Amino acid sequence: MQSLTNRAKPVAPKEMTFMERIYLPAILKGMTVTIKHFFMKKVTIRYPEIKKMFSKTYRGLHVLKKDEQGRERCTACGLCALSCPAEAITMTAAERTPAEKHLYKEEKYAAVYEINMLRCIFCGLCEEACPKEAIFLTSEEIAPANFDRGDFIYGKDKLVEKVHGPQGKVRGGGPLDKNYYHGNAQVTSAFQNLELSNNLKV
Repeated sequence: MQSLTNRAKPVAPKEMTFMERIYLPAILKGMTVTIKHFFMKKVTIRYPEIKKMFSKTYRGLHVLKKDEQGRERCTACGLCALSCPAEAITMTAAERTPAEKHLYKEEKYAAVYEINMLRCIFCGLCEEACPKEAIFLTSEEIAPANFDRGDFIYGKDKLVEKVHGPQGKVRGGGPLDKNYYHGNAQVTSAFQNLELSNNLKV
């Protein structure tokens, strides 16, 4: 059957030479490439012992912020849950009692606030929708890996910052792993000399 393009060429099997049949030149050539990498600059790091700083625009782990007096800002308005395209945020609102004025800024607060990290796409729309600036995506942490799916449901015990952080996208009290490491193994801290409320310093 003749080819439609008339470009077909007969291919004859090419006999291998003696050096090609013993494969030693090909093996030595491959080992040369491998050995060269022993003397090259390493591009990998020993994570999690060594970490690199993320970009300032990186959207990582969520944090529920407190105000200057240590009260939670969230009013359980639900705008973050409505704006979430993955429907990863759920909350239950409650009314603040007179004895809880030092804990919550507004009369209504989130008694339960949960984020499903398996569904979250870290788009940052919850941060943009919040009128109280109560939720932020940090630029320094990622959700750690785990074997149990239930551990990826983050409640207020993991989301609320411990102390007020004056900078917007900073988790009060420091990140889950305080120290950051660069490729040269020089230890730095994103929270070094950071002024916190109640005259605390990190």
